[in-house]
Amino acid sequence: MNNVKKATIATAIMLAGGLGQAAQAEVKVGLMLPATGTYAALGKAIENGFKLYVEEQGGKLGGQQIQYFAVDDESDPAKAPENTNRLVQRDKVDVLVGTVHSGVAMGMAKIARDSGVIYIIPNAGADMLTGPLCAKNIFRSSFTNWQPAYGMGIVAAEKQKHKTAVTINWKYAAGTEAADGFREGFEAKGGKVIKELTLPFPNVEFQSLLTEISSLKPDAVFAFFAGGGAVKFVKDYDASGLRKTIPLYGPGFLTDGTLAAQGDAAKGMLTTLHYADELNNPKDKAFRKHYQEKFSMEPDVYAVQGYDAAQLLAAGLNHAKGDIKNKDTVIEGMEQAKVDSPRGPFTMSKAHNPVQNIYLREVVGNHNKNLGIAVANLEDPAKGCKLSK
Repeated sequence: MNNVKKATIATAIMLAGGLGQAAQAEVKVGLMLPATGTYAALGKAIENGFKLYVEEQGGKLGGQQIQYFAVDDESDPAKAPENTNRLVQRDKVDVLVGTVHSGVAMGMAKIARDSGVIYIIPNAGADMLTGPLCAKNIFRSSFTNWQPAYGMGIVAAEKQKHKTAVTINWKYAAGTEAADGFREGFEAKGGKVIKELTLPFPNVEFQSLLTEISSLKPDAVFAFFAGGGAVKFVKDYDASGLRKTIPLYGPGFLTDGTLAAQGDAAKGMLTTLHYADELNNPKDKAFRKHYQEKFSMEPDVYAVQGYDAAQLLAAGLNHAKGDIKNKDTVIEGMEQAKVDSPRGPFTMSKAHNPVQNIYLREVVGNHNKNLGIAVANLEDPAKGCKLSK
């Protein structure tokens, strides 16, 4: 073999090695979100928000290309382990992002804990995920069910001067914890929850429960529903005539992403959430402009949470100089993150929850108008979490 051929082969080997290193440097992100069913629109908003932030960074985070893998979580907790393992074991993703349904997220968290893969929760608020089930590789870019519900309990008792309330929710982790959070805030300020009404997810047959609310005659009703269920409940509540005599409150999921379908039935409703339309900070203005240009629709809280999931991952990758395999350093960067979010800046608690403002909002037209901060820099108590920062 002559020297020219040897040099050519050596060069080819070097190039192949370089390409292999480049391929390894890509960050594989597994998006496990609802693509069908009640929560499909919410899943799409999260995906849109995540990809928008990555696109704003030139398609890279921490200097590395992002490769996406997607699985429909089907909003089915029983399928969560199998669907999650398709991403973790088959696709070998570096990062898991998902999901909306708290029951599905619980299954995802177990796989994340067992495998050690970095897991970012862009919506599901189950308190246990960052309570007893907390882990160094599990983070939220969203909220705990306790946060907005506790804030509404404070508002209902302290600002609205209500003395009695009834809660109504789907009987699963998110609904139960939201009702508990409302009761904690409401009763801390002198109110009393006189009845807790539930129905199985995703049941939307509300009539018998609305009749019971009418007979109980509370000062207020606190409801936890989202997506299509929220649309039907708000419309049924209005159609029953209850809205005229008993104010309806809820966390912002009752009205976020649903106002166009709810129409006048939601008019004037007060909700609490870590985001409101037109917060009027520079980051939110830019985010809303880019989102509308890209997707020809208004962003909502789900889009913000997806956007901030990407920001949180970027903080970790930047800290590790783009090396996703240096997992401890990536996690350290995420823990130290100061996220410049459209919702306003937030930091991470020791349990890896956002420490954030909870806003009081009023439905005006198709917007959740900001009425101000209900509770500032609210940190979830993360009961049962053993992590230390």
